[in-house]
Amino acid sequence: MSTDNTRENIWKYTLVALIIGLGLVLVRQAWPYISGILGALTLYILLRKPTFRLAEKTGKTTLASSLTVAGTVFFVAVPLSLFAWFVIAKLQQVNWNTDAIIAPANQMIDIVKEKFGIDIISEKNISFVAGKLASWGQSIINGIGGFFINIFVALLLLFFLLNGGKRMETYIASVIPMKNINKKETIDRINLMVKSNAIGIPLLAIIQGSISWIGYSIFGVPNAFLAALITGLCSMIPIVGTMIVWVPVSIYFMVLGMWGKAFGLLAFCAVFVSQSDNLFRFILQKKLANTHPLITIFGVVAGLPLFGFMGIIFGPLLVSLFMLFIDMFRKEYLAGDEPETHQEEAAPAIETQENVPAEPDKPEQTDSHAEN
Repeated sequence: MSTDNTRENIWKYTLVALIIGLGLVLVRQAWPYISGILGALTLYILLRKPTFRLAEKTGKTTLASSLTVAGTVFFVAVPLSLFAWFVIAKLQQVNWNTDAIIAPANQMIDIVKEKFGIDIISEKNISFVAGKLASWGQSIINGIGGFFINIFVALLLLFFLLNGGKRMETYIASVIPMKNINKKETIDRINLMVKSNAIGIPLLAIIQGSISWIGYSIFGVPNAFLAALITGLCSMIPIVGTMIVWVPVSIYFMVLGMWGKAFGLLAFCAVFVSQSDNLFRFILQKKLANTHPLITIFGVVAGLPLFGFMGIIFGPLLVSLFMLFIDMFRKEYLAGDEPETHQEEAAPAIETQENVPAEPDKPEQTDSHAEN
């Protein structure tokens, strides 16, 4: 019997090692497409219920999945692609007034060199900036190609997820080594967090982009609409957010000597754009998933380096699941003695109540009064 148990344990651990090893290899090979994979999972969570209802009505799961993917192409993929091309075209059409910028900039550079002894335009600094610009440009070009590849991966994977969604969910639930109540809590948390971020973050970007467009139009920012689009995109970046756009624009006005526009734009964006970020971001997160603001902030900070753009959604999800699993561990293994403690504390009270002599029954006087 001991030999059989040993062989069984060896085979079990060998299987676990093979599963982990092959899983790591597959994850490593699929990592370049992680944005598309996570995008497909996000769309699946958002679209699974409508697709399942459509499949029940038509009686054809493949047809319902195809219609959902086609709708996703027309209403998500095509608008995103057009938006990307629009931003690129607008950036190419930007006409910078270099002469108006260079003269005041040189004046400021001379002042800095005279007062602080720092030569901003030294050969070392120029070569450093040139190298950074070249690397950023290459990253942008590679990112554009990867963007369209990941869209294709997301749509392809979305079709198969929707087509076999219920079987997949049942299989995954059977494999997860948790109690049913913990499985349900984990799945509910994933659904809430993904829906909250997938809906709330684009909505917040639209709100902040619209408010910033009003300010840029009031203070005469060149290419105000393009600047507002970039501001909306930057609202997804934690901590600094939209400051990436409106602070340099204000400095641009300062360099040109337009101090009124510079301070006016700074005041408008600091009051309305930044405060709308603080207000609407936390309201939406609380409304949709009751998420603590720190989970969102630290999740995005951790998720962006890991998953790229999709880290905005799945970074907070990782932090939220981490906290959830800690809470599960506490309930299962650290709080096991609490019910006994409560019972022990409650026992003396019960005993004292039992030891208190019962009050004697009062004589019934209704009958005597009735007889009288």
